[in-house]
Parts: sequence; C-alpha cells; structure tokens
Amino acid sequence: MPVTLRPLAARHFSAWLERSRAAYAKDLVTSGQTSEDADRHADESMAQFFPSGIPAPGHVVFDVVDDAGVTVGYLWIGPDTSDDAGAWWIWDIVIDADKRGRGLGRTAMLLGEEYARAQGAHTLGLSVFGFNTGARGLYESLGYEATSVKMRKKLG
Repeated sequence: MPVTLRPLAARHFSAWLERSRAAYAKDLVTSGQTSEDADRHADESMAQFFPSGIPAPGHVVFDVVDDAGVTVGYLWIGPDTSDDAGAWWIWDIVIDADKRGRGLGRTAMLLGEEYARAQGAHTLGLSVFGFNTGARGLYESLGYEATSVKMRKKLG
C-alpha cells in the first residue's frame, strides 16, 4: 500500500501536540512511572522539542497518508540530542490501531530514513518501550539494533 509523508498542517499542530503528550505520558505510566512523574516528564519533553508550541529547529512532524489520501498516523523525526549533526532520531511514530499490519508503518519508517538522509543524517535511532513488542519486531526487521536495554524488577 503506497504511503506518503505530508508535513502536519499548522492548524492541526496544537491538537497533535496535546495528543502526543498524553500518549507519551500514558506509555510512561505503562512502563512503570507514576502518573505525576509521567506527566512532568512528558511536559518537559514537549517543552524542550516544541518551544512556544512549534517544532525545534530540524524537527518535523509528518502525517502518514495512505493511497486513498487518508491520514493513518504520524511520524516525528529530527536531530538527536547529541552534538553529532549527522545523528538523527525518530522521536515518535504512530499508525492508527485499525490500520496496523498493512505495511504502513514500515513504509513510513523507510520514508523517514530517506528524509533523514536528505537532511545529512548518517545514523537514525529510536527508542521503543519494552512492552511494545510489535514495534520492536518491525524495527528489528528494518535493521535497527539494540544499543542499550533498561531492565526493572518490581519488588514486594
């Protein structure tokens, strides 16, 4: 299924930002953080990468659009936080739950790689929550390799 990336329209950005922040906080809670810590962390992250509610330099949010012209998700990509200008990061990618399993995410990832390369990137990284086994399988199938693993055990 053909997929294109289209920059998120400015008029939709505020709503996207709040949805993305809320989803990130929810994932942080699922991974073990308290609601308060997750909300604080999500707020700080969004403030860092979207000062004044707009993307920091180099960051872009794309709608993922299917061949019928329907937005089926989004991809947020930009430089990573290192001093290496050629190191880029996929900060978030989401495909609507009812559209998954059709190759849309895979194609969006490949298009993201092309975009990063065109911006001068020589590496592209990402993080995936441990509970997200489906996404991890996709990333591994695309050639992404684990560079670190955080582990935790609940006591008591």
